[in-house]
Amino acid sequence: MKRVIGLMSGTSLDGVDAALLGTDGTQIAAFGPGELRLYTDLERQILQDAVNAALAWNFEGDAPDFREAEAVLTHSHTDAVNAVLQKSGLKAGDIDLIGFHGQTVLHRPPNDSGNGRTLQIGNGQALSDSLGIDVVSDFRSADMEAGGQGAPLVPLYHKALVEKAELEGPIAILNLGGVANVTWIDGDQDPISFDTGPANSLIDTWCAMRIGRGFDANGELAAAGRIDADALTALMDHPFFDQKPPKSLDRWDFKIDPVKALGDADGAATLTAFTAKSVAGAMNDMGQMSRLLVTGGGRHNPVMMRMLAAALGIGPEPVEVVGWRGDLLEAEAFAWLAARVEVGLPTSLPSTTGANGAVCGGNIARPKIKSDETTSQARTDDHCPVCGLQSAKPKKSNDDAACSCCSSVLGRDDLVAGHAKLRDAWVARGMKWSSTDTPAPAGWNPVTQLMAVT
Repeated sequence: MKRVIGLMSGTSLDGVDAALLGTDGTQIAAFGPGELRLYTDLERQILQDAVNAALAWNFEGDAPDFREAEAVLTHSHTDAVNAVLQKSGLKAGDIDLIGFHGQTVLHRPPNDSGNGRTLQIGNGQALSDSLGIDVVSDFRSADMEAGGQGAPLVPLYHKALVEKAELEGPIAILNLGGVANVTWIDGDQDPISFDTGPANSLIDTWCAMRIGRGFDANGELAAAGRIDADALTALMDHPFFDQKPPKSLDRWDFKIDPVKALGDADGAATLTAFTAKSVAGAMNDMGQMSRLLVTGGGRHNPVMMRMLAAALGIGPEPVEVVGWRGDLLEAEAFAWLAARVEVGLPTSLPSTTGANGAVCGGNIARPKIKSDETTSQARTDDHCPVCGLQSAKPKKSNDDAACSCCSSVLGRDDLVAGHAKLRDAWVARGMKWSSTDTPAPAGWNPVTQLMAVT
């Protein structure tokens, strides 16, 4: 069995989930510690800017420059891995593999014109170099090249979990993240999976716009409102619901326009009802299930869970009731998938994505320098003076040369020449800047909000 750390950054842009898993890509031997590394406000804005640029581009013409966002991803994911190492008491040299999903910024499913396209930004080589560990990334592209939807990718891990727990089917596993997707598992049959519609994405957008908070905590806003039948009908009048599975969608494919005239609470109630109704519409066509297990952030919303129960006629259960970790399940999945990629096992099937055959999707990056076994991460004399990480530092005689990720943020390799941006970001954090002609204090990185490793 291998020790693998999986990493997942969802469309909510709240942070990086990291989880350690003992697996060979077939069996699940052990569940190790996990960690949520939250994004700072600055990091989140940089990533949102990347999403906005990708949506404006839409795979037409020259691609945007994502280097600044990829620098954020490299450093934040490195931080998440190191936090898991610290919790586990392991060193980077003890880890066999990293499963790095990256950040989805654009997803266009296949249509009558041909195959779809998807983009998860993130530099697998840079992450591998910074950690000194092999990294598997770009899990979705091969599936789409084979005619698949590129999503969902977690269903095969769902099946492995069901088999390990010896649960009797048919079982439905519902993921309520930004987008809702379901996996249907019935005995030895291949799992069936597809996106059902929005889950939390529209509710989060509504709450951010109306109450200045990124989500409806405990469904309190929805609980205070009434469902608007006309707005709900308008929301359900979308061509996505006329498509047959397998199918997938982009987090931004649906709009909140039908509820814009409603009050804060009524809008939240209607959008929550929309999630429940769209899930029920998709799952009622699947047949009778013995259990409905729910993962993702939506399971924390009691109003959404009650609406699901009413719409489906079965009580949804959070996955914790069978001993699974709902907040880490997707990170675990990408650890498991990474182990499968390394040995050439399928990561998707025709029944899960609509690909024209079983697909093994993912690219493996090997570090230029393997992590030594005495430190928690790869270190050489060439570590970056900004972030403290060994991350493909340019081979230059200048001792102040930054790593490639930090350099992309600074706009040049020379830190002193880039000190103004460092200074402004430092001051923006309310910290005192002692000089205008030196690099950031103690190697602080304005993008990652990390101090240099010593």
